[in-house]
Amino acid sequence: MASLRDIKTRINSTQKTKQITKAMHMVSASKLSKAEQFAKAFYPYSDKIKEVVSSIAGSAQDAENPMLQSREVKKTAYFVITSDRGLAGAFNSGVLREVYRTIQKRHQSQDEYTVIAVGRMGRDFFKKRGIPVLKEITGLSDQPNFADIKDLTSETVQLFIDEEIDELVIFYNHFISAISQEVTSKKLLPLTDLTEKSAGNSTSMYEYEPNQQEILNVLLPQYAESLIFGALLDSKASEHAARMTAMKSATDNADELISDLSLQYNRARQAAITQEITEIVSGASALE
Repeated sequence: MASLRDIKTRINSTQKTKQITKAMHMVSASKLSKAEQFAKAFYPYSDKIKEVVSSIAGSAQDAENPMLQSREVKKTAYFVITSDRGLAGAFNSGVLREVYRTIQKRHQSQDEYTVIAVGRMGRDFFKKRGIPVLKEITGLSDQPNFADIKDLTSETVQLFIDEEIDELVIFYNHFISAISQEVTSKKLLPLTDLTEKSAGNSTSMYEYEPNQQEILNVLLPQYAESLIFGALLDSKASEHAARMTAMKSATDNADELISDLSLQYNRARQAAITQEITEIVSGASALE
């Protein structure tokens, strides 16, 4: 049975842990609010560039661009967004498990795929398992700007244009609410469904200068890059929400543990006092 000193030490240790998890919960709640604002502020740009690109792709029947055309898939790139730190519940493990399962199911050789990793947790996961990581980026801020990943997104899109990869699939956590995030996978390239989705959705009329083809060649890479950046903002909001929930759960568990330990301490202390009283009474009786 644990001594009173051991129980008291565990209570003090748990109380200190609770202070840390409670502080992390409050910090994550603040970061979540800002991340949601960043993601919502990006929606108007994302929606507008999609409308314009869809309009051009749908109206220019003779427009040709490699980003709009499917080809035989010889190599797939998986763009995986995770966090740099843990203590976020199943935020990272859910995405990494889904990516790993997909790779094991679809590919027989490492020549058939590669990974582009955002976040230290994902990068370390793949490297430990010998999975090829073509590009990586870590240390992004909690509210990243497009400039932070511009080089990575442009290089990733260029890989498809240069036919070094034939398909780009992104994996990330989609933010639903503060207590709910969903592991999501999307095929970003090629943009084969762009014209179908745009049919009849836009009522705006555009005039193009110099011509639709040249504008499309410029906008399509920007549109693909915006899809990646939008997924990153979505993932950041999910990360803060997942960490907030995990820290709230840890704080509640600490409270429960402190309560149980306090009850155990009081019972042990009561037993010790009773034992001392019994020994005193027995000693006094022996002297009579």
